[in-house]
Amino acid sequence: MPRYCLVGQVRPDRLDEYRRRHAQVWPELLTALKEAGWRHYTLFLGDDGLLVGYVEADDLAAAQAAVAATEVNDRWQRQMSDLFSGLDGGAPDRHWRLLDEVFDLDDQFDAANGTAARNEPGKER
Repeated sequence: MPRYCLVGQVRPDRLDEYRRRHAQVWPELLTALKEAGWRHYTLFLGDDGLLVGYVEADDLAAAQAAVAATEVNDRWQRQMSDLFSGLDGGAPDRHWRLLDEVFDLDDQFDAANGTAARNEPGKER
């Protein structure tokens, strides 16, 4: 399963509001993300506004496009846009910076021990 790390920047003066909104994400948006193929989607927020997201998806571009096509995502992105720094217009979910994966403990452990349990169909972490 391909894994992705996404980075963004929340305005430091809006961190509490960002946290509050993400404590109660709309059920329709949660459903749209799941139906689009987003798995293990997690967000981490630093005190300086650094936002790090982790997601697994068969095809991130396709998963992003499927969610972007929904009305609920359009409403969510418009509501969230004022909380982000450096957007220069547009929706926050179109301004993620994608990072390259350089290490995964399970992958290297499996490789070092001659196993590939994580990559077998039906077996996840």
